[in-house]
Amino acid sequence: MIPNATLGRPSTRRDFLKRSVAAAGAAALPWFLPARALGKDPAVPSPSQRITLGAIGIGGMGSLDLTGLLHQPDVHVLAVCDVKEGNLRHAVAMVNGQYGNQDCAVHRDWRELMARADLDAIYCATPDHWHALISIAAAQAGKDIYCQKPMSVTIAEGRAVADAVRRHGIVYQSGTQRRSQPNYRFCVETARSGRIGKLLHVENRMGGSPGPDSPRVTAPPPEINYDMWLGPAPWEPYCDVRVSGAFRFISDYAGGSMTDMGAHYNDIAQMLRPSFLDAPATFQVKKARFHQHGIFDTAFGYDVVATYDDGLEIRMFEGDKGIRWVGTEGWIDLADEGQVTAQPASILKDIQVNTHWTAVAQHHRNWLDCVKTRARPAADAEVAHRSTTLSHAANIAMRLGRDLLRWDRHAERFVGDDDANRMLARSMRAPWTL
Repeated sequence: MIPNATLGRPSTRRDFLKRSVAAAGAAALPWFLPARALGKDPAVPSPSQRITLGAIGIGGMGSLDLTGLLHQPDVHVLAVCDVKEGNLRHAVAMVNGQYGNQDCAVHRDWRELMARADLDAIYCATPDHWHALISIAAAQAGKDIYCQKPMSVTIAEGRAVADAVRRHGIVYQSGTQRRSQPNYRFCVETARSGRIGKLLHVENRMGGSPGPDSPRVTAPPPEINYDMWLGPAPWEPYCDVRVSGAFRFISDYAGGSMTDMGAHYNDIAQMLRPSFLDAPATFQVKKARFHQHGIFDTAFGYDVVATYDDGLEIRMFEGDKGIRWVGTEGWIDLADEGQVTAQPASILKDIQVNTHWTAVAQHHRNWLDCVKTRARPAADAEVAHRSTTLSHAANIAMRLGRDLLRWDRHAERFVGDDDANRMLARSMRAPWTL
């Protein structure tokens, strides 16, 4: 339940968009178009054919994605929301500069933006601990949503999002754009095809974690609404590091590198399975470390092995970002910056390397097309939930110091471990609840 939120209702414009052949044809338009007055160029859809969008969380990745969405010809960004004034100023300048006007609305409370009746869809790139609440509110409001990864900070939150999306019939896309990148798809198909023999295991290299840090506590500056930034998370004294991108390594808000890059790489590993509903049966912790002091309290230097019923292993550890698929007859490796290597090298004969931002464009485009057609997007809520569960289960195993945890994918509970099952969910700071 979202407190004090007057939720908007689905716009009747969506029915028009679904029927519009002209709108569906926008998928063939180029990714980056020159800035120009919308509606005056025959290649640009008319106002009635555009998806009206509000953006929540517009710093960092939110700013980058907003840039891309502004260049989609069938999108019109009407409003932006953030708790940081600097992010708002930057985003408003971007939006108004793109459209050549001063019409971008500003909100500092995402509930006000969500209540707008003139929005078809939401883009969300807040810190992770807000993702589930905002996604559920979008579903309740009948607004489609593209939400940055990971979709949740607990397994219970992910289930609640997936259920709300299904119940209200909205189009949800997780920001796991790597599954839309040709490089990743090439590697997955190579691993599935038998060209490296029988697949034995997948190595997910999650990057690294920061060292211990005990930043100075200060009063929140007037440029940020710190209470809203914390939202459902426990109250803690303000420090600049807490509200920076380093929030990913504080367990109140995220799950460290295991959920930051694991949301991507474990999602790619799940693409190997016959069904996205599949999941590993066991999680084995080979090593995991935690800082003894400082603000960063997520696991680092870890090595966790998740094993499916058929014996396939997903090995999750910190290291230079990338994935390696290992088979009985060779391997194929994809570094995070896009470099693909393989043994035997002949596997790479026909591959064409594509850039990271091409992947984002395709992932955005897939979501926007599905908003119009009501088809299932590439990374819908159930897919995202099942993939993110791998990261959350691994974090639970590390936090408890378990050598082995058994997972029942049907019940979505651990087998015979009450302590682990109590960590499927967490309480929220009042007045916020699921």
